[in-house]
Amino acid sequence: MTEADFLAALRRLPLHAGAHGLNDDAAHLGDLIMTKDMIVEGVHFLANDPPADVAWKLVATNLSDLAAKGAVPVGVLLGVPISDDTWDRAFLAGLDTVLHSFACPLLGGDTVKLPANAPRILSLTALGRSAHAPRRDGAKPGDTLWVTGTIGDAGAGLAIAQGTEGPTALLQRYRRPTPRLGEGQALAPIVHAMMDVSDGLLIDASRMAAASGLSVTINLATVPLSDALRTFGHDALTAATAGDDYELLFACDTTPPVAATRIGTFAEGTGLTLLDAGRPIPLPERLGYQH
Repeated sequence: MTEADFLAALRRLPLHAGAHGLNDDAAHLGDLIMTKDMIVEGVHFLANDPPADVAWKLVATNLSDLAAKGAVPVGVLLGVPISDDTWDRAFLAGLDTVLHSFACPLLGGDTVKLPANAPRILSLTALGRSAHAPRRDGAKPGDTLWVTGTIGDAGAGLAIAQGTEGPTALLQRYRRPTPRLGEGQALAPIVHAMMDVSDGLLIDASRMAAASGLSVTINLATVPLSDALRTFGHDALTAATAGDDYELLFACDTTPPVAATRIGTFAEGTGLTLLDAGRPIPLPERLGYQH
């Protein structure tokens, strides 16, 4: 069963109105925003990644979903297995650092004993408040598509974590992403749709377009790449299909009030069109990461 199949089955269950048909990354109860992400050893982090970095990534990826709703974090609920004393203590130290960094206190959670040699599966539920919480399905024909920051750094960082030589700056983008909370709060009142880039720019832009019932065109030449990534040797297409960027992707009809790059447009129709030097090019076989 694929992730899409599983979600389709979940949609046949009793759903709260605030779940929005499970078509978004967060649920809404008035101005209370709730999201939940899990990270799995061997999928979202490597067994030899520093435990403090794993704690950072667990919190930051959840706060990134709150950022896409323009939310101010209220707190988090933690689900974590207890296994190795040294690893656990280093994880807790990292958790303390990241919670202080984003002024996001712990509300509670649960712990379990991890069986020997089992991969770690860590879970976090994040809560925040937002008076303006854009969903991913609100883009309108004629809207422009924008993204904050640079794309593809974390994908290169994963390659570095796996043994390829490369700059520490890219490795840190993979291990310690920065949730764009301030940018999200500034954007939420004026954008029509917003989400974070977690599985890859192309696949996430396609999801926004599909949810909005529109087509989207992306110009590869405008996808923002860092100097470190260019030196590393990854091109725009490689960057746009990598995951773990945790930048904000948004649709609007005005100039945004934050630093961002215009990369595309929405129009009537369906599907994704990719341009290179102004000409359509075939879509890659893989648009991004899929479970």
